[in-house]
Amino acid sequence: MYFRVNSDVELYYEKVGQGSPVVLLHGNGEDLFIFDVLTKQLSLGNTVYAIDSRDHGKSSKVEGLDYNVMMEDVVAFIEGLGIQKPVLYGFSDGGIIGLLLAIKYPAMLSKLVISGANTNPNGVKREIFFLMKSVYFFTRNQKYKLMLTQPNIADAELKTIVTPTLVLAGSKDFIKDKHTKNIAKNIRNSVLKIVEGESHTSYVVHSEKLFEIIKPFLDL
Repeated sequence: MYFRVNSDVELYYEKVGQGSPVVLLHGNGEDLFIFDVLTKQLSLGNTVYAIDSRDHGKSSKVEGLDYNVMMEDVVAFIEGLGIQKPVLYGFSDGGIIGLLLAIKYPAMLSKLVISGANTNPNGVKREIFFLMKSVYFFTRNQKYKLMLTQPNIADAELKTIVTPTLVLAGSKDFIKDKHTKNIAKNIRNSVLKIVEGESHTSYVVHSEKLFEIIKPFLDL
């Protein structure tokens, strides 16, 4: 299904299940199908909305990407479909979008779950940052440019988040451990969980592990 969020952008999404709403946001260069396993598990007790971000998957292609614009897409989607107080789970770039939404629209979400998110490019480990920089130099791919230049979320902005938040990362994540801990430290009502032995993607993409990790928080 498609939902038009402004005059020239349509977001592709899939909706399954019945129950309290959960919105799923994938990471950079991915699409909603990374959540195929999680969607099935969640749909047994929830209405799940999995979205392709602009310029990803089956959604509209655009010139130029900005996390704040992508966040406003999600806001327009939630408001336009009349989704009341959803839980939002965002992976990587999706987590960044979730943080921005919780900062600007504090009453919109019931809960926020993020994994492998960063608040500025320096949150990415040095070797990965330079790899992304090299790829961008040769490809000029705007998705890499986005990660190299954004986000720029200050600790003071994190402190304004009132949405109960679960902050996740793998112990082998390419987001710096101290960076993830700083995000959790600055969000009131947050819970931090470092998933031992997991990388940035290993417990998320097509994985049965993520549901069991987030379910206790969703059930609170």
